[in-house]
This record gives sequence, structure tokens and C-alpha cells, in this order.
Amino acid sequence: MKRLIIIITILLLALASFSQQDAQFSQYMFNGLYINPAYAGYKEQANIHSFYRSQWTGFEGAPQTMSVAGDMVLKDGNVGLGLLLSNDFTGAQSNFSAYVNYAYRIQIGESGFSRLSFGLAAGLVQHGIDGDKLSSIEYDQYVPLGKPTESFPDARFGVFYSTPNVFVGLSADNLLASYFQSENHAKNILLPKINRHYYFTAGALFKLNYDVKIKPTVLLKDDKQTFTSLDLNAFALLYDRIWIGGFYRTAVKIYDKPHLDAGLQKKNGVGVIGDFFVNENLRLGYAFDYSLSNLRNYNYGSHEISIGFALSSRRREGPKCYF
Repeated sequence: MKRLIIIITILLLALASFSQQDAQFSQYMFNGLYINPAYAGYKEQANIHSFYRSQWTGFEGAPQTMSVAGDMVLKDGNVGLGLLLSNDFTGAQSNFSAYVNYAYRIQIGESGFSRLSFGLAAGLVQHGIDGDKLSSIEYDQYVPLGKPTESFPDARFGVFYSTPNVFVGLSADNLLASYFQSENHAKNILLPKINRHYYFTAGALFKLNYDVKIKPTVLLKDDKQTFTSLDLNAFALLYDRIWIGGFYRTAVKIYDKPHLDAGLQKKNGVGVIGDFFVNENLRLGYAFDYSLSNLRNYNYGSHEISIGFALSSRRREGPKCYF
């Protein structure tokens, strides 16, 4: 517990000089805390996990994102606690978010390896814009002086069900920040608008033989302002040590959104992901995304690296956590 607090404190100080919001990553399936607070404690050990993503490499002002998460389990596995920090820059805009996560985990079945978790996260989001990075031909009253920011309290909620071979999750974020921003009216129209997002995730693990396992997963992300995003992922786990896989990301129509132009491109991208367990405590990951939209003519793809570190051994004997 002491080691976890020290490491999280160091990570928090390292990120304190930035300002940002929540972010989505291609490797979300290796730590679901990024999109669902009910995931806290799932691995039943203390963990630190971090992402860095450079999107649309070669495109000026393209998104640069970093996120760090730590979680652990308490009370014989019935409670999960976590901390999530996220940092993002897109052009002159910056976003920071910080959440404390709590999950109450209910044992399902006699084996004790199936859980139904209910999670809640409380924190804040901060948006800012650097006026020095903006310019206009003549005076523009909407180009800010300095670096104005706005901060709002926020909350997330999620439900997560898992067995050794299957998981299903449902979550929502920006539950309070979107309300407070609309009530206070953004002081600067260039600051990004906060929208609520809803996530559905599911996956399964199939054992082909002793050395090879297959893991398909799906992510559905929705908000009322844009197309619903669908990620289809498929992975092979070799010798319980190496994950190799790929994904396809596109937009789907779940319900009518009249304000969206029907002619907008819906194809998003494809990518490959590799993940390697250096040892029982250290894991390294890399993902490469290639855009299928017209943006592919103006960038060299997106790169994402991740590092995961287990601070303790598993609390009890049982199946390994593959999700």
C-alpha cells in the first residue's frame, strides 16, 4: 500500500504542470480503468499502467496524449480503488482530468472468480487554450490573451461483469462536467465543449491449445454530437507471454442524429497491437494506427506505447486475469 501511494504521488507531480481532459487509447483493453471505474481492482493486485499516444504523426498540432492509472484491491477482493490521470494537447487546446475511482465487487458463483462490479469515479476536468499559439491577420476579439482555463467537478459511473473467460462493461463519463459547463457558459468559445460519453465493452477468451489463446473484444463509444464509434479487436496470446493482434475502427448508426451531415466519412482506421510480458510484473505494449479517411494523405499514422507494472503478487490462487 505504501509503495503504491509513493509511486502514484510521483506520477501526479510529474503531470501537475500540464492541463487536460480524458482520452481514448487503442490499448484500452489492457486496463479498463481508462473507460470504466468499475474495473478498479479487477486484477486483484496493485498495478500502475501508463499510456503515451502521438496521433497523426507529421500533422502540425496533432493530439499528444499521456495517461497514468493505478489501482488495487481491498477487503478480500470486495473493494477496488484506483486513481486515473490524463493529459492531452491538441493544437492550442489542452485538457487535464483526474479521478479517484471506487468499485464495489460482488462475488458471483461458488468459485469466487466471477464478479459483478459497480464503480464510481469523482474528480475534475480542466480545459485551457494557449492564445500565444493562435494568430490572426487582424485583431480578433475571440483570440484570447495568455492561457485562459476553466475547471469543473466531474463524475463517472460504470458496471463491469467478468469471469475468467468473459467480460462485459457499461460506463459513462463527463456526467457532471458537461452540466456545470453548460450552466456556467464557457468564457471563451475556443475552449472545447465537454460532452457525455457512453461506453459498451465486451470480450471473450478462447483456448486453442496449451500455448495459444484467442481474445476478441469490442468497444462501442457514443455521444450525441458525433457518430457512434465501433472498435473491433482480435488478439492471439502466445505462451501466456506475447499478445499479437489488430483492430478496425469505424462509425456506425445506432440512432438518428439529424444535426450530422450524412455525407461525412465514417471510416476511421485500422491498426496493429503488440504486447509483451517481460516478466510477471512488467508488461510493454505498442500500437500503430493507420487512418482510412482523407487524413491519411497528411500524416504518418499514430503511435502509442504503454507500460504496465504490478506492484504485488496476486492476492490469491486462481485463473490469470486476461482482460
